This record gives sequence, C-alpha cells and structure tokens, in this order.
Amino acid sequence: MINTILWTVVTVTALGLVLAVVLFLVAKRFRVEEDPRIDEVEKVMPGANCGGCGFAGCRAFAEATVKAASPDENFCPVGGNEVMAKVASILGFEAKEKAPMVAVVRCNGTCGNRPKTNEYGGYPSCKVKAALYSGDTGCAFGCLGCGDCVAACSFGALSMDSATGLPVVDEAKCTGCGACSKACPKGVIELRAKGPRGMRVYVSCINKDKGPAAKKACAAACIGCGICAKTCTHDAIVVADNIAYIDFAKCKLCRECEAMCPTGAIHGTGFPKPLDKDAVKERIRKRNEAAKAAAAEKKEVEQ
Repeated sequence: MINTILWTVVTVTALGLVLAVVLFLVAKRFRVEEDPRIDEVEKVMPGANCGGCGFAGCRAFAEATVKAASPDENFCPVGGNEVMAKVASILGFEAKEKAPMVAVVRCNGTCGNRPKTNEYGGYPSCKVKAALYSGDTGCAFGCLGCGDCVAACSFGALSMDSATGLPVVDEAKCTGCGACSKACPKGVIELRAKGPRGMRVYVSCINKDKGPAAKKACAAACIGCGICAKTCTHDAIVVADNIAYIDFAKCKLCRECEAMCPTGAIHGTGFPKPLDKDAVKERIRKRNEAAKAAAAEKKEVEQ
C-alpha cells in the first residue's frame, strides 16, 4: 500500500515536471515580445477609457499609437495636446498641436420653437424613441429630449434643460471625447473647434426638409435660403440638402451670417459683446454698394 502511494506521488511529480518543462519551452518558442513603450504611453494617458479616441480604452490606444508610423495618426481628446506631447516624446517624435474640440448641440427646437404634436409614453431613451417613430414634434431631425447624451458623458458635462427640453453643454467640463455625439441617434451633437477664447459660430439646425416644411416644424429652423453663404466673404458656408453648414476651419468669426440669418438658426457663442445686427447689416450694405460701384466703374473703363 505504501509503495503504491509512493509510486503515485513520484509519477505525479515527474509528470508535473515534464509538463512544466514542455510549457516553458512552448512559451519561450511562441513568446510575443511587447514593446515596453506601450506601458510608458499608457502611464501618461488620462485613464478615462472613454473611447473618444476611437479605441476600446487607453491601453488599446497606447498599443495602436506605438505601432503607428507617427503619433499624429491618433489623438486623445481627453488628455489633449499636453498628453499627446508626452506620448510623442516617449516615441521620439514632436507632436503637432490640434485645436481643442467641444460638443455643440445643433438644434434650435426649444419647447417654444418646436411645440409637441403628440405625447411619448414609452421607455425614456432617445435610441428607443428614434427606433419607434420620428419624434413627438413636427421635426423629424431634432433632439428627442430623453438625455441619452447626458447618460453617455463620463465627465458630467451635459445636462437637460427643463425649460427648453434640450441638452446643455458645460464647456469647462467637456473634453471633446465625442461619447455624446455617438450616443445621439439623430446626430444632433457635433464636435467643433472651441475657437479662440471660446468664440465660435455654427448653424444650430440639421433639418433637411425644404424651407416651408422646416419652418412649419420649427420657428428657428434653417430654411436653406443661402443668404448666409452669399454674405460670407471667406467661403466658409455651404448649403447642401436644404441646410447650411459653417466650416469652422475657414470661419473668421465676423458674425455677418448670424446677423443676416432670417430665422435665427445661426448662433454665435463665447463673444464678449452681444451682436449688433443693425451695425453689421449696415457694414454689409456699404460693402455691397462699394462693390457695385467698383464693378460699374470697371465696366465703363472697359467700354
């Protein structure tokens, strides 16, 4: 009996040693070398794991950035330029600074501008609501008001305004991660450059219906009239699918489009002084008159 036990112990021990050696050799043979810089990059990341960079988390971002030809291929919106400078330093590159981004709600459909046409009594989720029907107002493009964007924000930068029924972005807390934009089934929230000293101009509407239909659905909708595009002297505005869009990379913040918009769909935020529409319109009028006079004089000379 004792011999049997001893032989069992010896056999199991020997088998364990053999298997250990086999596992060691297999691990050594198929070992995957990991770049030590991945750990270094991960350490300087903010650790939010928000997915705003397009990857599953900070570790995945670090792996992709280390393997990339240049760190400029990826960007951490939470850490911003400061973190990316550290990442570039670790990888032996010099980071290019990018303009900080902020979430912008492109919807003018307040309770006053866009009254309800029916009452929704289902599960309070924009995603569910969008899957069921176009919404409880006459606009099929606007904010659904259930707050999916608020729930998606990991930084407490969004809240729902009970007076307007629209989400409000706290710029001081917004990191530009884009989680709210991804959560919105209507695509109402857009990431835009914060602009110098927080000043920016944008079209707060995404309604693609033709003018009369858009105006009927919301009193402050963009009607695609094109006045803003004709007014802009910087080619920053295009009108497509009955909706105007301002390219923030070209916009010079003159606010002329905002002054000329007949429905108030264009918003200027962060400016130190309120817009004097009359003064801006007078400036435009004088410029147009000067242009006409110059054209007439040129024509007369050519004749």
